Amino acid sequence: MPSTRRQFIQRSSGLLVGASILPEVAARAEARKQDPLHIALIGCGGRGTGAATQALNTEGNVKLVAMADAFSDRLEASLAEITKHHADKIDVPAERRYTGFDAYKRAIEEDVDVVILTTPPGFRPLHFEYAVEKSRHVFMEKPVAVDAPGIRRVLTAARRSKEKNLKVGVGLQRHHDPRYQETIERIHQGAIGKVVLLRSYWNSSGVWVRPRQENMTEMEYQMRNWYYFNWLCGDHIVEQHIHNLDVANWIMKGYPAMAVGQGGRQIRTGLDHGEIFDHHTVEFTYADGTKLLSQCRHQPGCWSSVSEHAHGSEGYSEVSAGKITGPGGWKWRYEEVRPDPYQVEHDRLFAAIRADSEHHEAENGALSTMTSIFGRMATYSGQKLTWEDAVNSEISLSPESYAFDANPPTLPDANGAYSIPTPGVTKVV
Repeated sequence: MPSTRRQFIQRSSGLLVGASILPEVAARAEARKQDPLHIALIGCGGRGTGAATQALNTEGNVKLVAMADAFSDRLEASLAEITKHHADKIDVPAERRYTGFDAYKRAIEEDVDVVILTTPPGFRPLHFEYAVEKSRHVFMEKPVAVDAPGIRRVLTAARRSKEKNLKVGVGLQRHHDPRYQETIERIHQGAIGKVVLLRSYWNSSGVWVRPRQENMTEMEYQMRNWYYFNWLCGDHIVEQHIHNLDVANWIMKGYPAMAVGQGGRQIRTGLDHGEIFDHHTVEFTYADGTKLLSQCRHQPGCWSSVSEHAHGSEGYSEVSAGKITGPGGWKWRYEEVRPDPYQVEHDRLFAAIRADSEHHEAENGALSTMTSIFGRMATYSGQKLTWEDAVNSEISLSPESYAFDANPPTLPDANGAYSIPTPGVTKVV
């Protein structure tokens, strides 16, 4: 159904964002600490291995009992790494190690309470839907989709998860970082006056490439190199820059109304770089006219920054550094010891499960993911787009079939090159 920006924002209004665990919640969680919580890990790459380790670090009786991945080598490597840290909390015999495209179903159908969804994000809507259908609590990594149809599926599943009283965490860990929490709270209280401009950056040198091996099908090659294909990754503006865009949305207490941008491939142009851009620059506009200037870049030898900034009528905040300055100079800086926010997000999710308290991060996860997709749509198309244009797009990036002998949505030409989005030509809505 067509949805307006206002309806999308209203659906996210109940989000629990970055709040400390309340004393009564902590007390209930303490009382149920020895209730067993069984975990299934879906997606056994580096982030999945880390997330499972953090889940097993939470207080109480927790155990990893099932694992799933498209590839057995990734699963076995992950299991070996997790075992180094938590050998006494692992019970994953060979019969509960599932591989292939349908492995997620078999792991979720095991006797588990919590599922960790850390596959490439193109699979997230499918996996989240199934976890909710089977009434499992969920931790899922960001981003939670790669296209607008996927976002709508996640929002529908998020509403069902609330109806079922399921707890859902999303890997936007800045919401669980006290430096961000206090800095943004001060901005909300007027420490820099009215916010008039935001800036956000994820400028770095790029990520890994995994060479094509002999006898690989095209599907396997793309799955192994998921970062470079939009049906799996959504481009790095979605996969990485979501963190910075999410912080801007947090400051604004909402989501952009308009976007226009530019991007392309200048450095990362090889056959092994798939179809994604190596730079994006987007100007987002919020409903009140506030601008967000956004950059993300994968180009070595250039200025690097992963940061967020807020300019106000009475001051400026380097949000990522926990600094606020006024017209007369330095005003405040966060100087407390910070816990690991990656761990805290799991601590809070598992405490909420044990205490049966509200924990609903899926809607904001979906809408901040949509903000990132919105930016990609603007850079790929070269058009000025509205939020309604973007969220109601019917263009799906999903393949027709999930199988290693099936064709992925994007195929190379006779020279091994993939079609690259072309501003002014590429259709996104």
